[in-house]
Amino acid sequence: MDYRKNYLDFFASRGHAILSSASLIPENDPTTLFTGSGMQPMVPYLLGQTHPNGTRLADSQKCFRSGDIDEVGDNRHTTFFEMLGNWSLGDYFKQEQISWMWEFLTREIGLDPARLYFTCFRGNEALGIPRDTESAELWQKLWGDGAAIIDFSERDGMQGGRIFYYDEKKNWWSRSGVPGNMPVGEPGGPDTEMFYDFGGGLGLHEGSAWASAPCHVNCDCGRFVEIGNNVFMEYVKTQQGFEQLPQKNVDFGGGLERLAMAAENAQDIFTTGLFAELRSAIESLSGKTYGAVPSETYAFRVVMDHMRAATFLVCDGAVPSNKDQGYFTRRLIRRAVRFGHKLGIIENFAETVSRAVIAAYASAYPALRLHEEKIVADFVKEEQKFRATLEKGLKVFEKQLQEIATDISRMTGQWLFDFYQNFGFPFELIIEELKTRDILISDEAFKKMFADFSVVFEAHKNLSRLGAEQKFKGGLGDQSEISVRYHTATHLLHATLKKVLGPHVEQKGSNITPERMRFDFSHTEKMTPEQITETENLINAAIARDYPVTFEEMSVDAAREKQAIGLFGDKYGEQVKVYTVGDPATTATADPSAPTFSREICGGPHVTHTGEIGHFKILKEESVSAGIRRIKAVVE
Repeated sequence: MDYRKNYLDFFASRGHAILSSASLIPENDPTTLFTGSGMQPMVPYLLGQTHPNGTRLADSQKCFRSGDIDEVGDNRHTTFFEMLGNWSLGDYFKQEQISWMWEFLTREIGLDPARLYFTCFRGNEALGIPRDTESAELWQKLWGDGAAIIDFSERDGMQGGRIFYYDEKKNWWSRSGVPGNMPVGEPGGPDTEMFYDFGGGLGLHEGSAWASAPCHVNCDCGRFVEIGNNVFMEYVKTQQGFEQLPQKNVDFGGGLERLAMAAENAQDIFTTGLFAELRSAIESLSGKTYGAVPSETYAFRVVMDHMRAATFLVCDGAVPSNKDQGYFTRRLIRRAVRFGHKLGIIENFAETVSRAVIAAYASAYPALRLHEEKIVADFVKEEQKFRATLEKGLKVFEKQLQEIATDISRMTGQWLFDFYQNFGFPFELIIEELKTRDILISDEAFKKMFADFSVVFEAHKNLSRLGAEQKFKGGLGDQSEISVRYHTATHLLHATLKKVLGPHVEQKGSNITPERMRFDFSHTEKMTPEQITETENLINAAIARDYPVTFEEMSVDAAREKQAIGLFGDKYGEQVKVYTVGDPATTATADPSAPTFSREICGGPHVTHTGEIGHFKILKEESVSAGIRRIKAVVE
């Protein structure tokens, strides 16, 4: 069953515009490296911006969570996933959303109602936010007789209930988290979540870390899996407390992979049809069968997840590298190669597996097929480079083992981390290599080495996290004045580079902080000093003319006719926002004396006149990778 298509067709038949997935690399948002949720690209519209496609929207959004890399290997964690979503921007509300969800789950994909459970917001009397009885009663009516509504199941157990109340830690959404943390002016609201029961007979709760407390739908034992979350944004924080919003929004998010697990009653996400082609490709390469040998299952899962995620990341521009998004792509590919080796795949296999991913997803994401050869080339190059590094590391490993063979105590956590950092050797691979050489380590020494390694590794991660937070702070995430000025400056720069360097120039990424802007673009040669000066002069002339900055909502075809800059692939929906610097009635050109300077597809926000930007100055022009250049600039 094509769950993605079923979902999108279901909501299209109910008046929803179907949006294409946004890129995994957030556009003009320096506050995060990746698109990590279905809601992320929609936040501006949930907070009040008008969406060009209307008030009823639906999509399947590609998502990547780098923090889950080390969690992959169990039966349900993946780094890449698709989030099915539908939104109402001031249109329908709880009645329609809950009834549609029931219909989709029970009729469209055939889930047994007896295995569905629901949670709702308990309310917060101290803050004046009432219990969400409306959602609970709607679920109760749909399920029928016997659908008891229970409070405090986390304390008293499920008591044969079907619908359960939880506090704001479980069933409330706002950008700042729980209601008590929300600033004045921020919207938020209760949510109602849907869970699938994989069966008490699995015995997942017994003997687990949570066995001392009652099992309930929000228990972490694994019996119940959340398959969807309906957020009802209906309140705003004011000086007096919480008040009803004049425009109430609905935001639904449901993991495609988890829905497939429920529909196929698969306790293992990697046995669902979504992974069929990828699973088959790895089985053919390794000569092994998934699930046949428990000790090999972990490796199968890592290879499947990491190669799928890396394929989508490369397609969206995160080519393997040592920094930013590319660092995670490199890490994924290298981990996949290592775990492929554990399955006995010693020859290059990245090409075969990446093509299997593309074959499985190309119909839903045509860009994969369009960029297939580039994706495969990046995979092959990275795999070859890593195998060479691995071989070099093993030689160093052998040499050092000979040097310390008489004193195993010299194998410290720092020694392990150095191999991890310099050669991509993780802890488990080093231990594996030690075992193959019959080097025995006592349990006590093993535990100490692992503990020491963990301390060093966590310290390194914390340093990296602090660096990332510093690097990506600010920007359009908070829509500050300086960030908005920089955002409009990127439009001027894009249009000007097309004039100075040629029409082949295309934006390949941008990053904005309160201190500077960074703009990546396609060009094969270093810019000359004369070209840099001309670029600065043209932009500053346009700023001096104080052009108006306006936008129109139009179809993609109309945007093409108006010669708007944009990547006309599957990135945009049917309606787009087109921002114009200058006279909207004329054709865009990066000429300071022309009525229109630039025209570009963009979600905003922007200054109202170019004179607000300030003086534009290029600080640096450099190479990023083959055919991609980077400009760092400031406005003063």
